[in-house]
Amino acid sequence: MADKAVSSQVDNLSRGPDEAYSRVAVTPGASDMFYVAYERTYKGLPMVGGDAVVVTDAAGNVRDTVSATGPTTRTIATKATISAAKATTTAKARLSRVDDSTAPRLVVLARTGAPKLAWEVKVSGLAAGKPSVQNVYVDARTGAVADAVDLVREGSGNGYYYGQVTINTSGSGSSYSMTDTTRPGIACGGQGGSAYTGTDDAWGNGSGTNLETACVDALYSVQREWDMLRDWLGRSGIDGSGRGFPARVGLADVNAYWNGSYTNFGHNQANTQQATPIDVVAHEFGHAVFQTTPGGAGSGNENGGINEGTGDIFGALTEAYANNPNDPPDYLVGEEVDLVGQGPIRNMYNPGALGDPNCYSSSIPNTEVHSAAGPLNHWFYLLAEGNNPGGGKPSSPICSGGPSSVTGVSIQKAGKIYMGALSRKTSSWRYTNIRAASVAAAIELYGANSAECNSTKAAWSAVSVTAASGEPACGTAGPDFSLTLSSSSGSAQPGGTASTTVNTQTTSGSAQTVNLTATGLPSGTTASFNPASVTSGNSSALTLSVGASTAQGTYSITVTGTGSTTHTATYTLTVGPGGPG
Repeated sequence: MADKAVSSQVDNLSRGPDEAYSRVAVTPGASDMFYVAYERTYKGLPMVGGDAVVVTDAAGNVRDTVSATGPTTRTIATKATISAAKATTTAKARLSRVDDSTAPRLVVLARTGAPKLAWEVKVSGLAAGKPSVQNVYVDARTGAVADAVDLVREGSGNGYYYGQVTINTSGSGSSYSMTDTTRPGIACGGQGGSAYTGTDDAWGNGSGTNLETACVDALYSVQREWDMLRDWLGRSGIDGSGRGFPARVGLADVNAYWNGSYTNFGHNQANTQQATPIDVVAHEFGHAVFQTTPGGAGSGNENGGINEGTGDIFGALTEAYANNPNDPPDYLVGEEVDLVGQGPIRNMYNPGALGDPNCYSSSIPNTEVHSAAGPLNHWFYLLAEGNNPGGGKPSSPICSGGPSSVTGVSIQKAGKIYMGALSRKTSSWRYTNIRAASVAAAIELYGANSAECNSTKAAWSAVSVTAASGEPACGTAGPDFSLTLSSSSGSAQPGGTASTTVNTQTTSGSAQTVNLTATGLPSGTTASFNPASVTSGNSSALTLSVGASTAQGTYSITVTGTGSTTHTATYTLTVGPGGPG
């Protein structure tokens, strides 16, 4: 009946001769009412301010119609005289720092005075030192800003753990939501999944049993984690692609979890406060980071322990980044919520103090996952702070057979190294794999001849995770080179040729002689390099001469460069119709 009402232009649904409505959503409401949303177009262009809603009851009877604007009866020019690039420049000029912008789209702006053709550009970044996400409408005929809407609302909240804090929310007037428009995907609400809403932008009452208060703490925490990932680790959003995930509170359990698409937070055993302090919230979103790095969530207890340790690491990183005086950084997990009435649930500088293993052993693969996080947590503390950091920070034990001491590199550097390791993760990750990956990350970030590389190795040895074969070495890097092909595939007929260029670069140390060979050639085909050896940093032309008797087919040819080390590349040769490559 709603569609029929629109087609019939009932009540407020009248439209001009060049306008059309399309249904975009149906939302059920209380008392069996349904709210059917429509958008309007003008000659096929979206109309900003052309939206409408039809309200129906369960029987389909139209109870109300609402339209943002009346019909457009005059002709509007639909050809822009201002370029999209110029509109983007104008939109970006509204921000002091631009982090992102969308591709401009032509719209008819109908909500501000007479309808006009405009470019719509969404820009995000900082305005007046504060986060800003603006939909900017640039008059497509004059180039002036016709309208702009900032989607960011800095709400205030009264949290249980952190008191009066500023959180990013959305809304205006008398309609607000605990949805963060500056961090896509981040929102907080109850068990139904919808973000909490209110008539003002003040949230919570500071009570440990109030769920809106819990969302204040949750949003404050994940917003700090997002910023930490960006500012300290260079990661865009929780998922690495500029997006996050929602949080839910009010779970009827002494628990908190990440379910693959959102986080969920319960309460402590005494049911006096919610499980939403920074380290717990950041821990759960840390699982999202783990899942959205290569290899996904993985499987098995040892991998699960690494996943749990990853959550604890991100909790510690976020706590340190926030540096909130109500919850000082301490490398303890859950000490504020007192989940089961026994204080913190894990201790990163001395896991054994709470019954978790300090050191890696053959029993870890059969250890409960939270406990199996012990060696990773211990390693991270040693790398960040060292075994005897001083300054009021706790000392940390070194396992039997480990080094006499470990020098810390700072929590930020340790976080960068671990994030670099996660970027190398596979689904079969085990402790030996993390060690190798973190050493590689330390070398990548700080160099082989760095204190950071040495401390990364020492911290692993201090928790009894020994080096595996092929682990990168710290110290002055020896000479090395890279080898690439300008084209990795080509084709030739029997009797013809295919060619490519072999490029080399010196990647460490001094330049060296690289000898070039090719293997895997089909019968009757020869390879020639001109020249046959190069000094790294130079190139050689590879010609493949296909014999007249060479059988048609596709062949993988390995090009090898041999110097102080050996590197290979693969060229795919297709012999048959298609002419020379």
